[in-house]
Amino acid sequence: PASGESQRLIITKETAAVRPHAVAAVLRNITFTQERYDSFIELQEKLHQNICRKRSLVAIGTHDLDTIDGPFTYTAKAPAQINFKPLNQTKEYSATELMSLYKTDSHLRHYLHIIEDKPVYPVIYDSNGIVLSMPPIINGDHSKISLRTKNVFIECTATDLTKAKIVLDMMVTMFSEYCAQPFTVEEAEVVYPDGKTCIYPELAYRTEKLSSEFINRKVGINESTEKIAQLLTQMCLKSKATGAGDEIEVEIPPTRSDVIHTCDIMEDAAIAYGFNNIIRTTPRTYTVANQFPINKLTELLRQDLAAAGFTEALNFALCSKEDIADKLGKKIEDTKAIHISNPKTAEFQVARTTLLPGLLKTIAANRKMPLPLKLFEISDVVLKDETKDVGARNSRRFCAVYYSKSPGFEVIHGLLDRTMQLLEVRPGPGEGYSIKAADDCTFFPGRCAEIFARGQRVGRLGVLHPDVITRFELTMPCSALELDLQPFL
Repeated sequence: PASGESQRLIITKETAAVRPHAVAAVLRNITFTQERYDSFIELQEKLHQNICRKRSLVAIGTHDLDTIDGPFTYTAKAPAQINFKPLNQTKEYSATELMSLYKTDSHLRHYLHIIEDKPVYPVIYDSNGIVLSMPPIINGDHSKISLRTKNVFIECTATDLTKAKIVLDMMVTMFSEYCAQPFTVEEAEVVYPDGKTCIYPELAYRTEKLSSEFINRKVGINESTEKIAQLLTQMCLKSKATGAGDEIEVEIPPTRSDVIHTCDIMEDAAIAYGFNNIIRTTPRTYTVANQFPINKLTELLRQDLAAAGFTEALNFALCSKEDIADKLGKKIEDTKAIHISNPKTAEFQVARTTLLPGLLKTIAANRKMPLPLKLFEISDVVLKDETKDVGARNSRRFCAVYYSKSPGFEVIHGLLDRTMQLLEVRPGPGEGYSIKAADDCTFFPGRCAEIFARGQRVGRLGVLHPDVITRFELTMPCSALELDLQPFL
């Protein structure tokens, strides 16, 4: 600092309950244009989304230093005790009121859960008691950045100190080029509750050593140690041959936080060399590729089902909860469905557990086509399975529907017989196949049967219940067949 005294950020012990870490820095005599300003805000947003993990690990605050006075205090208070005018608002709110206000905000509501159930909320004050920000939700309006801003105070509060250092390094290294003296940053002093003082940003460089033989072997090239050092230098990793055999010393700057391991350095060498310049070689091991049996069976079945007069449909593997439960007359709890934790649309809430809704929606979208409509699909469904390491498994299913003025149960029954003929399963009990009357709320009472093959239940067929047909916006009778293909391998 020109004055010889750094800006100070004092952390109090109350922050330990919510976000215990903070780092800070100052960019002096910066010149903003509209383009630079937009880029500055966009950089913060992109960092918030990726490395900051939607602000849960780190929250960035940028402030006009000329509107506030240090030293700054980072503390945590009960929501009712925090009052300030938030960014782009016209009046003051308490933290409790802000939480209610932003519950309907399309942008900020996604971050409320980070602190809303905490007894205290983090807050940063200047020496005059002006609120700079309530991380990780919103900055104060008083210190907001504008095109006229010359000096920027950057603070990052965090639950992970390493990530906070990385984010601060990225902010200052990218935007220090717009300072009056390019690529300079003013340090800030952070005082911890135990009295320990740290200076930020650290802008730490580190060195890694690796051999050119390692890079040559992994990438599949044959270059000299000097040439590889040159390639790495092109990728902003200043490198040189140490002279000790084929050893290369690589300096990793603070701008390359993505370099964690020597494998990352090897990948950079490959990119600099050019993937298209790596000579293709035949593997030394003799391997014969083969189709998965289930995929081969699927391909063969598709041909013959199409020959039987049915048209193939391909639908999304994700669907709404309504499609696989309410519309079929079932409860979502009974479906063993895998739920998407953050669905972007109501149409894609769960992974499908049956192929039937997809085919019925396809018919609904093609009601103007001449009758009868005969469709089939052979695809995977996803089911919960605690025995699998991911808690779920894929199951290959075959589903067919017949939609016309009459139910056409005999057509679907005939297709079942043809399918079993193709699978080389004879009619009859034991090792053969048979059907047995069953009750299912999706099907019309007395018009539903379970299919048994080789001693196990493999599917169902029948005439769909009128309520199911109506829920899918259809007006005519429909017969359906659904079969699990896994047991036939």
